[in-house]
Amino acid sequence: MQWQSGRRSVNVEDRRGMPTGGVAVGGLGAIILALVVALLGGDPTVVLQSGTSPGSYGGYAQVSPANSDTTADFMATVLADTEDTWQAIFQSKLGAPYREPNLVLYTGATQSACGLGKAAMGPFYCPADQKVYLDLSFFEDLKNRHQAPGDFAQAYVVAHEIGHHVQNLLGISDQVRQMQQRVRSADANDLSVRLELQADCLAGVWAHQAQLARNVLEEGDIEEALNAASQIGDDRLQMQAQGYVTPDSFTHGSAKQRATWFYRGIETGDLAQCNTFDVARP
Repeated sequence: MQWQSGRRSVNVEDRRGMPTGGVAVGGLGAIILALVVALLGGDPTVVLQSGTSPGSYGGYAQVSPANSDTTADFMATVLADTEDTWQAIFQSKLGAPYREPNLVLYTGATQSACGLGKAAMGPFYCPADQKVYLDLSFFEDLKNRHQAPGDFAQAYVVAHEIGHHVQNLLGISDQVRQMQQRVRSADANDLSVRLELQADCLAGVWAHQAQLARNVLEEGDIEEALNAASQIGDDRLQMQAQGYVTPDSFTHGSAKQRATWFYRGIETGDLAQCNTFDVARP
């Protein structure tokens, strides 16, 4: 993927190396904590001097050339590209502004509005705080354990999570959760699969539109993303974990389904082609 010359998003929170809570102390919270420390006989200036400093974003250090590695820099660029793409789509197709999500980079575990996020969970989107959470070690697993290397494979993963943000903004996620509460387990899983496959398709729409606008794709990029989508299909993951496949317990879709819907998005670039809820079998 051609990304080095792209802009970097400011909507990145770099919590790597921070305690599990991942919460920086600042403002009124810092003053209260300082008072507590003073009452206990400690030095309150330690707290007051550890708050948000200039050059930080939302209480967290921004990803910048001074404190990031290449992968983090790449993530900031991919996020910026999704912002530009979805902003244009929302304005032209929906006549509404696109609300940009945050990308949280963390190590091991971190707090989110959806509960404690752990690296073992893989990347996830939390609709309650509209943030994507990512431990960069996932990409090592993607490359080595799942045999899906490449920078565009990584970009696909981020674009898929941004797809969930788009679903959240459009009200699709809430509709699906409400429907899941009224149906049996197997049907609830089917709805989850359809939601995930739509996010795959939306990731493809991003790639299509980004290519038209900024010519970001290089030879082999599409194959990298298709391979990644296949390698993390439920059937392959279940076979690796337990030696057999139980389709009724799928939550993200099979390898074939995930690759098919991503390809539909990248081939058409059309939101209307991503209606996974209006087909008999996605």
